[in-house]
Amino acid sequence: MQTQLAPQFQGTPEGQEAEAILRKCVHCGFCTATCPTYQILGDELDGPRGRIYLIKQVLEGAQPTRKTQLHLDRCLTCRNCESTCPSGVQYGHLVDIGRKIVDGQVERPGGEKLLRGALSHGLNSALFAPAMKLGQSVRALLPRKLRDKVPAPQSAGTWPTATHERRVLMLAGCVQPAMQPNINTATARVLDAAGIQTVIAAQAGCCGGVKFHLNDQDGGLSQMRANIDAWWPYIEQGVEALVVNASGCGVTVKEYGHLLRHDPEYADKARRISELTRDLSEMLPDIVPALSGKVEAAARDLGTIAYHPPCTLQHGQQLRGGVEQHLGQLGFDIRLSPVESHLCCGSAGTYSVLQPEISGQLRERKLGHLAALQPRAIVSANVGCITHLQSGTDTPVRHWVELLDQCLAQAT
Repeated sequence: MQTQLAPQFQGTPEGQEAEAILRKCVHCGFCTATCPTYQILGDELDGPRGRIYLIKQVLEGAQPTRKTQLHLDRCLTCRNCESTCPSGVQYGHLVDIGRKIVDGQVERPGGEKLLRGALSHGLNSALFAPAMKLGQSVRALLPRKLRDKVPAPQSAGTWPTATHERRVLMLAGCVQPAMQPNINTATARVLDAAGIQTVIAAQAGCCGGVKFHLNDQDGGLSQMRANIDAWWPYIEQGVEALVVNASGCGVTVKEYGHLLRHDPEYADKARRISELTRDLSEMLPDIVPALSGKVEAAARDLGTIAYHPPCTLQHGQQLRGGVEQHLGQLGFDIRLSPVESHLCCGSAGTYSVLQPEISGQLRERKLGHLAALQPRAIVSANVGCITHLQSGTDTPVRHWVELLDQCLAQAT
């Protein structure tokens, strides 16, 4: 796609990157077939190809409008289009650039600014955990829409105390310890059973994805730098990987090297962090041999388990099939829906709060396909997907590592 950048974007890092991405697009339209918002809304401007044209026009000097901003806001950034694109268009990076430029020129209504600011600061705040605990204590009294965002209280269990020669860092996350604390401890217990010790850097916080994708990109980058500072002593001590059990965080950390590539102080360290980052599913080849023969009976007793692969795993990180394959080797009857397993569930970070109607439609669509499997439980690999899906069904929704931990506990 030929592009003539306006003078203000020529020679800038954002302009150069956007132009290179735009030139790969051949306007084929394959992306629209797998775009969730295009399928629901049927508007070309609510699909990747249309949004690419909007961003191209802005980069060429057109004045963006509130309508431009709305079409970009409606994008889930699920990156399904990247999996479909035959030309390798890096749409996710382009839409980040486009949103930043448009938000710099189009004033948001006061209510939107307030809500986005509350999400950007609140989810990262030290007050989030006590606020969540308070909400859980009165959960039954909350209005349905608010109750859907407050999961039932969960016991985290115990953290393993054994030491091992193999050590990995783990990102605790910003909301997960308060909303789903058992995911982190279950991860540590399963890795411990495989002879791998899990450590957490106390000073590490949010991966930076929340702020970055709410267009506080400078704030997000600052959080990334702070995490690198917290992790670096462990890197120097020789931890073999940085394990992330929330795929939304994992895709962000894997892009630290790209996002900080122009920072002379952090570029090399950020690239090293990205190289060391592993989604928890990438540890399964080490976990499965260690647990073989220990969990199969308990796994079979669980019956059919439906698996929803998060967009940030299958499209953002391009990791597909690993969870199903390896858990199947351990005796789990884990199944993908044969219908639209590639599509987003509608969670998409803060999207379910900012675009509740579209998000709700995608959730019901996803749950309908999963329910057709008649599962005893649903598993996923991202805290946002888990919480979002659970708000629409009575079927238990958990992280797959929790089921593995449960079966391990029954066997010991």
